[in-house]
Parts: sequence; structure tokens; C-alpha cells
Amino acid sequence: MTISRDIVATWTGPRRVVSRIYSEGPREDRALMILMAACGLFFIAAMPALAREAHLDGADLNPRLGGALLGWLVMAPLLAYLVSLVGMLWGVVTRRRTTGYGARLALFWAMLASSPLVLLNGLVSGLIGAGPALTLVGGAWFAAFLWFWLSGLAAVTEPRAERAA
Repeated sequence: MTISRDIVATWTGPRRVVSRIYSEGPREDRALMILMAACGLFFIAAMPALAREAHLDGADLNPRLGGALLGWLVMAPLLAYLVSLVGMLWGVVTRRRTTGYGARLALFWAMLASSPLVLLNGLVSGLIGAGPALTLVGGAWFAAFLWFWLSGLAAVTEPRAERAA
């Protein structure tokens, strides 16, 4: 399936989509591409708010865009790799077996699949600004992200076999 169809399918069955991608075998290039696509969309989502702030402050937009670009395309991927360790720890706590690739895939896919709400959040932030609408959209994004991430983790983990005593 194409990425856009997978994103739409994730909104109805995140576990099924992540399971299918994971079953194609560990491919770090695919995981990195998913992460970079998500970070690129997050950067695009930040643009309206940055433009609004620059206009209201009377400041130049380019330095703000440069900082956001550095943050989203350089720093955020490094942070995402660190956060994916939480997925590994989740497997330890719940006594389920997972791989590092599976934990990374679940997190990165959750970021990419929830990006439509991130883009909407960016539009609301840029056009309306802070307020109840931005809080509502941001909360919806966070809920969708958590749903996709936890469903993805469930898809890539399996129960550990109990040791015979």
C-alpha cells in the first residue's frame, strides 16, 4: 500500500497496519524514512504559527524557520530514537518480547500517522492562535498519537514464554 493509504487505514486499524509493515522484516531505512517524513510534516505544521508570531512581533521570519528546521529535522529524530527506548521498556514491564526495530517502528509510525492532526493543529495555531480550539485539536492529536503508538507496540510484541521450573 502507499503511505497515504496506510495513514488512512491506521485511523481504523492501527494494529493491523503496523503488524503488516513489521512483518515485511526489519528495515532501518524504512523506519528512518518514516521518521524523517513525520518530522518534515511537523516542521511544515509549525510554519503558520511561526509566521503569525513573526508578523505580530514585527520580526524576521527566516531565523525562526531556520531554527524550526534545525529542531525538527536534526534534533527531533535524535530525540525520537531516545523515546523509542520507552517502547522497549514497555515490553520489559508488560513481560512481552519486542525488538528495538519494533519499538522504533511503532513510535515512528504513530508520529507519521497522526500527522494530519498535527497539520490541523498548525493551521489552528497560525490562524486562530492560543485558545480552546488549539487545546482541543492538540488534545485530539495527543490522544490519536497515544492510541497509534500503544496499538503499534501491541502489534510488534509477543508474550514471553514462561520458563519451566
